[in-house]
Amino acid sequence: MVDHLFRHEAGKMVSVLSRLLGLVNLQTAQDIVQDTLLQAMNTWALSGLPDNPPAWLHKVAKNKAIDFLRREKRFKDITPKYASLLQSDFALASVGQKLFLENEIEDSQLAMMFTCCHEAIPEESQIALVLKALCGLSVNEIARAFLTKAETISKRIYRAKEKIRLEKIELELPDTSNLSSRLDAVLKCLYLLFSEGYNSSHPDQLIREDLCDEAIRLASIITSNRIYRRPRVYALLSLMHFQASRFDARLDSNQQIILLNAQDRSRWDRQLIKKGFDLLELAAEPFETSTYHFEAGIASIHAAAPSFEETDWKSIYHLYDLLFRYQPSPVVALNKAIASGYAIGREQALNELELINGLEKHHLYHATRGQFLFDLKQKDAARSCFEQARKFTDSAKEQQLLAVKIAQCSEENTEFRIQETE
Repeated sequence: MVDHLFRHEAGKMVSVLSRLLGLVNLQTAQDIVQDTLLQAMNTWALSGLPDNPPAWLHKVAKNKAIDFLRREKRFKDITPKYASLLQSDFALASVGQKLFLENEIEDSQLAMMFTCCHEAIPEESQIALVLKALCGLSVNEIARAFLTKAETISKRIYRAKEKIRLEKIELELPDTSNLSSRLDAVLKCLYLLFSEGYNSSHPDQLIREDLCDEAIRLASIITSNRIYRRPRVYALLSLMHFQASRFDARLDSNQQIILLNAQDRSRWDRQLIKKGFDLLELAAEPFETSTYHFEAGIASIHAAAPSFEETDWKSIYHLYDLLFRYQPSPVVALNKAIASGYAIGREQALNELELINGLEKHHLYHATRGQFLFDLKQKDAARSCFEQARKFTDSAKEQQLLAVKIAQCSEENTEFRIQETE
């Protein structure tokens, strides 16, 4: 329960407290939230869960923030904005109470998303800061999303906080002049958050629906504001709904991975698929194209296909080709190669895989090569690839699946396919 509440409430509390204390006190806001959650664990262990756990957390965090402001007033000067709040306990309590109203919480989160993506902060630091402060991801989880080291992410977050302090960046929403670039950074953060939930770096948990739900919730907050409601936001939301529709079909009763070709499509959530198509229609406004449009289009083809065999792989390959031209990256190239294996042929896929650089330690790259080699009856080479893939994943479920594939390389007349990474 506490873990769930941390994921769902920590970002809310950090956003509100940063609005109250000032973004320069972001670390203090994070410390207050951490103290609040520790207090919750200790108190609830003795007295049980309160009737309304989120309200309990908000109240305790608010009181801790008020105590902080009182101490600041006593020991050193603070900005006039906060000094005026301290003129009376009633005024301070009133402001704190107001900021924790539902609509104010959403405004604070929206402001936090865009402020962390301030143009003075390097983009890689922007995204790391949002994922850590607002979304509650650990440094290791963020490092996996960036295919880099945890130490690198820690440095990026530190530099972002230093930039906020030195530049005295305030928690506020951007005007129209710098909206586009900040919106792109915000959407990239939410894309990475959803991706971590969809294929988690947690060794024992392949899917983390709480992270996906949070990404969808935050993206929906953006669409609730007319100024920030752009086609690419709808495209990203569409992609998220298509992907989330498969959750119930991705694991069997023993929590083992079910690949795309073997999934029971009757278990795909048709309401989420319908929502995905509705959002894709909203994203089809003219004069804007984004990577999310291409990916949502690919996901929609999967969602519409009656079966794996009846999937329109040629259209998927074409969309990946366009996406790669629009934004070339090793991961897009990997997906394009997978699609070519079904749209054109296995040899073509292997040729495309040979041209990819940067995924030498990515397990899906080696697993993909293994699959296509297996399909071409080159089982010794396939086994070697699957063994390489096992070295580069910490996921117990993925390692189990790869172990099965390694064993199948010694069996006759066995067929299997790897799931498209998307």
